[in-house]
Amino acid sequence: MRLRGRKGIREAIERQRDLIVLEPAIYKGKWAEVFGNDNPIHVELGMGKGRFISEMSKLNPHINFIGVDMYDELIRRASEKVRIAHGIEESETDVSLENIRLALFNIERIEEVFEPNELERIYLNFSDPWPKKKHARRRLTHAGFVNKYKEVLNGKGQIHFKTDSRSLFEFSLNSFSDLGLRMRNISLDLHGGFEEGFNPDHVMTEYETKFAGRGMNIFRCEVVIGEEALAEHVDSLKEEQQS
Repeated sequence: MRLRGRKGIREAIERQRDLIVLEPAIYKGKWAEVFGNDNPIHVELGMGKGRFISEMSKLNPHINFIGVDMYDELIRRASEKVRIAHGIEESETDVSLENIRLALFNIERIEEVFEPNELERIYLNFSDPWPKKKHARRRLTHAGFVNKYKEVLNGKGQIHFKTDSRSLFEFSLNSFSDLGLRMRNISLDLHGGFEEGFNPDHVMTEYETKFAGRGMNIFRCEVVIGEEALAEHVDSLKEEQQS
């Protein structure tokens, strides 16, 4: 992936140390201290330009959010989205937001950045589908990645996955199933025609807005990882059957 960005990108992100974490591995097991509270931590892996994570952090002040990407330019663009979402002027350099951080690292190193049980939810939004079979291991829903997610997620842990790629969605469902994971809220057309089915409370990414606006199907599912989350899911199914 090649990105064209402004000159001085690194300098721009280094000036935002209260928002952007350039060496996240040093905070492994200490993210609660970074945020200064014990609120749940939700992470978006591959946040792109940052619209989703910015809006989610604004709408959910009692959840801590970490947006992850490996490209300096996307981190910079996401920081702009965060500022806009939270009403912070571009000229303000001393930014201290209680519930959001942007972290620069390769997702392959996730176990070096988070301790086991440190996260409550992982978002995978419109990840690269890597369509060639020889690149299957690079897909973020490949078992090699999912097993790492299982390690860092806690008892309430979940993975929320969205894509516009049918082939990636099919691959992912099989991947989750092969690992014996429970899936719920599976959708083959999340917005159901966009204008008729769009949920105004649903936060969309940049890609999602573009694709849904064109009438393209958005595929989504939730994967229940943690034992507590699984127990709650089973209980809710029993209640539905009894009602």
